[in-house]
Amino acid sequence: MAGSYARTMVSHQTCSDTKIIGYGGGMTFTFGIYPGGLLGSDTGVLAPVRPDDPALITAALRELQGGAAEFLVRAYRSYADPGHAPDRPEQYAVEGRKLDLVLQYRDRSGESAGWLDFVRRTVRAEGHRVAVLQICEEPNLDLPPVDGSIPNVLRALVAGVIAAKEEALACGFDRLAVGFNAVPSFDPADTFWSELGELADERFHRALDYVGVDFFPDVFRPVPADRLADAVRAVVTGFRRDWLPRAGIGPAVPLRICENGWPTGPGRSEARQAEVVEEVVRTVVELAAELTVTGYAFFALRDADSAGAGLFPHFGLLRDDYSRKPAFDTYRKLVAELSC
Repeated sequence: MAGSYARTMVSHQTCSDTKIIGYGGGMTFTFGIYPGGLLGSDTGVLAPVRPDDPALITAALRELQGGAAEFLVRAYRSYADPGHAPDRPEQYAVEGRKLDLVLQYRDRSGESAGWLDFVRRTVRAEGHRVAVLQICEEPNLDLPPVDGSIPNVLRALVAGVIAAKEEALACGFDRLAVGFNAVPSFDPADTFWSELGELADERFHRALDYVGVDFFPDVFRPVPADRLADAVRAVVTGFRRDWLPRAGIGPAVPLRICENGWPTGPGRSEARQAEVVEEVVRTVVELAAELTVTGYAFFALRDADSAGAGLFPHFGLLRDDYSRKPAFDTYRKLVAELSC
């Protein structure tokens, strides 16, 4: 959760411009958001200073969704600790909203049977309210809150994708999209994708409905304001054309932007956050047809601690008391304009 890297405005695009050919013959571009206060940082899990307020979250989700037929609510569940973030995410999967559910591995025992049973049980119990099921969280990033720090995560990833898809089809959840995510790599010697390619068999490639990318341009690596759109294009294009082929993942497999955001705080104005949201989202949608990008989720709805030090407590479109930053209305308008 939120642990990755990464002015000319793009031309206006209508809803019809975002129609994508994807798995199952056709797919449209969908938006979403992580609505909880809990998040991962570079040192561990960061708890919000105020508890989640389901009524205020629901009101914000309803407003962001507007008239869109579908809007995704990103949620996280860990095999090692079966709690959810946010708590009881099913309460938000109503009124045309569905879950973008992450199943995080986090198990250092190396025992796989329990993990696969957990994946299958989750599909059976929650598949009716899940649109997107992500297996593992950032398995190529070696930081404490995410799965890249677990030695056997690649095997868990491959087996988990296969198990999830088999169970979804067995249960009649034919439209449930199963995939995984990763962060951009800037190391030419990175072996994650080639190692994944060695493990990924035909069953894995048949089961794989999408690959997600988490990236945060101008957050952990500064980007000049007039180069932001170029940075977004470079990251998403490089991910598609340079890294995925190393695992044998072809251009027909859709991409999703699973986590993207820009925190406010000292030296990082709320006005600039709104500008970044506008430019990044429009750039991603501009790339959708060329690179088969089928969705975007913002991280996150609200701050963990609006008075906190550092970057991680400030990612929200809302402050920790649910008052609005300008970027909330920016994202709401983009969803209304660009959703199909």
